[in-house]
Amino acid sequence: MTVFNSESSILSLDDGEIHVCQDGRRDAPALLLIHGTAASARSWEPMVALLTGSHRVIRIDLLGCGRSAKPVDASYTVPDQARRAGAVLDRLGVEHAFVVGHSSGGVVAAALAEQRPDLVTALVLINSGPNMSAYLGEEAAIDPRQWPNFTDEQLRSVAASGFAPGYQIPQPFLDQVRDMDLRVFGATSYAVRAYLNEQGLPERLSPLGKPLLVIFGEEDLRWRSSSAAEYRAVPGATVVTVPGTGHSPPIENPTRTARILLSFTGVHAS
Repeated sequence: MTVFNSESSILSLDDGEIHVCQDGRRDAPALLLIHGTAASARSWEPMVALLTGSHRVIRIDLLGCGRSAKPVDASYTVPDQARRAGAVLDRLGVEHAFVVGHSSGGVVAAALAEQRPDLVTALVLINSGPNMSAYLGEEAAIDPRQWPNFTDEQLRSVAASGFAPGYQIPQPFLDQVRDMDLRVFGATSYAVRAYLNEQGLPERLSPLGKPLLVIFGEEDLRWRSSSAAEYRAVPGATVVTVPGTGHSPPIENPTRTARILLSFTGVHAS
């Protein structure tokens, strides 16, 4: 019997509770979606209904984000966040999954593939810079004394580089930015820099032999969009650029992004 439902739950791991959302048929190929910095599992909502026809869609709030725990003494390094993502799949009984990461979530996805190649069927990176030389600028300055009392317009200014110029940022994303923990935001930003400075993603992924899809919005204001071509050094990588879209294709153009993603997973489904 095919089971199709939507479920939200909290999983207790050794170092904190992780919020998990599941949608779609439980017997379909698993698709793990990992959000970026200052976001949460909610950032994937525009795409979920487009993916559940063929996938068991699993979204997590990384530790420190969304509805997951925000322990003061936790490690927010990329390898530790990847380890937790793998532990979630283990707890859900998932043996193989397509792993999709947006922005810094793509760095976590790559780390998961390094740690658990047995678990990762294929990787999809969406606007994840290949290395720090592709980074275009600093994050907007935030005064902790004023946070979280920013107006929506102030939040739009903070989040503007996450979208194409002139894009009207939707209210649900502004709510996620308002809810972010500044301490975790700082720790995560530092951790991603450290991970990429240690070794770039194309160099990390090349030896793994995993199918790789890279999607990049051409109008990204955070990462140089031409840097997507550096992923072609990974054997068999597919690189797709999305015109008229900035740093957040899953929000700005969910239909086009889902179509590209499903074409890839359809080819590589076992």
